Amino acid sequence: MSYLSEQQIIRRKKLNQLKSLGINPYPSEEYLITDTICKIHKNFIEKENVSIAGRLMRLRILGKASFGEIKDHTGSIQVYFTKNDLTSNKMKKEDVYDIFLKKLLDIGDIIGVEGFLFKTKMNEITIHVNKLTLLSKSIRPIPQVKVDKNKKIYDAFSNVEQRYRMRYVDLIVNDDVKDIFLKRTRIIQEIRNFLDKKKYIEVDTPVLQSIPGGAIARPFKTYHNALGIPLYLRIANELYLKRLIIGGFHGVYEFSRNFRNEGMDRFHNPEFTVLELYVAYKDYYWMMDFTENMMKHIFDLFHEENHDINFQIPFPRISILDAIKKYTGFSIKNMDQNDLRKVCQELHIEENIKMSKAKLIENIFEEKCEKHYKNPTFIIDYPIVMSPLTKKHRCDNSLSERFELIINGKEIANAYSELNDPVDQLYRLKEQIKLSEKKTDDEFMLIDKDFIRALEFGMPPTAGIGIGIDRLVMLLTKNKSIQDVLFFPQMRPEKKGKK
Repeated sequence: MSYLSEQQIIRRKKLNQLKSLGINPYPSEEYLITDTICKIHKNFIEKENVSIAGRLMRLRILGKASFGEIKDHTGSIQVYFTKNDLTSNKMKKEDVYDIFLKKLLDIGDIIGVEGFLFKTKMNEITIHVNKLTLLSKSIRPIPQVKVDKNKKIYDAFSNVEQRYRMRYVDLIVNDDVKDIFLKRTRIIQEIRNFLDKKKYIEVDTPVLQSIPGGAIARPFKTYHNALGIPLYLRIANELYLKRLIIGGFHGVYEFSRNFRNEGMDRFHNPEFTVLELYVAYKDYYWMMDFTENMMKHIFDLFHEENHDINFQIPFPRISILDAIKKYTGFSIKNMDQNDLRKVCQELHIEENIKMSKAKLIENIFEEKCEKHYKNPTFIIDYPIVMSPLTKKHRCDNSLSERFELIINGKEIANAYSELNDPVDQLYRLKEQIKLSEKKTDDEFMLIDKDFIRALEFGMPPTAGIGIGIDRLVMLLTKNKSIQDVLFFPQMRPEKKGKK
């Protein structure tokens, strides 16, 4: 046990002592819980008998009496133990309190208590414990966060890498972290309710795909032994949802877990959640109206107090070319790849000979324009080279009927009037293949021939949108990193020897 800390060694010794007393530190039997701690606080009745379970977060031994604090998934409550009143399974009554005197219980242990309610002289709701059951012995100490009378926090579990790597500890000791993820769940549920009321159908589509379609991105690759073929983790679910529109569904949506083998930063994780919605017989103008109403509804329900973003509708609608002209002074509409590279050089924006026109324009907008749009704004009418799955603009064939919703300087949603011309779609995908063959980009797109075949059967005019759920939760919880709104963000492997 040389790799164990002193505290871990001590706790393992306590584990063996408990076993020698006839106590099973990890019992199999169901433990009957009559109340949650939150319910007890809301509906306090003097002398009422209760049975709860949770993690021991504080313990103070005072001779023949001890005070502690138990935390369950709803809150915390004080507990009171006395030598004369305490019993336990498989132990004589006179021996039970020795567990406290010998300090065999530790902060972090999960226990069940049965007893009656009362209020202390300080008016604190407390359980006078008659029966104690050890449900799970903690053999690794948890951080003990201390809060003084002025609510100043000491010894917080605040190291960012540790918090992300050991989210289970983060959730134990930092209540505000749990609140973020509870809010995330409620946000997703409310979006689902909003869409269900419109009679749109929630569906599931494949995560393992033979062709990584629906976006321009670098996929993760794997291999299926039984079929003897390579497969890809999906980068998007778009092409499968469109197949369902072709098959006759009017509106379909999916909360899709997507995977992209690309860079990581505070806005990007290799796996992320996107809501994709497709509605037949609509266009991107309709989708802008729909998105305004849904986002305003969600914001009104979930935004933090004193949020400084104005969600007043209608949201401004600004051409991406106008945005670039405003914030760079350059009119780029008719520029070729070399001209765009010169613009990037003059603006000190990353560029190289491998970058396509689409990538260069994207870099210009993200570097010089995006940060200026704090309040919700639709950036519309992207050059056609940036949108291989989007219909050409009805008034200008060099543009596409596409918008992105920018909030607080970051893209939250991306939407199209979906391209439903199979001949044009095949041509544009082939153009993307040519770019890949020239290695003009690290990102690429493959041709999904079955999707083209599906389009040849006829897809109605359709509007589609993808909304980044992680970024939306970041916005509504006022977090600045995507890692803060993912239970288990991707991390580099721990260094060897670190336990």
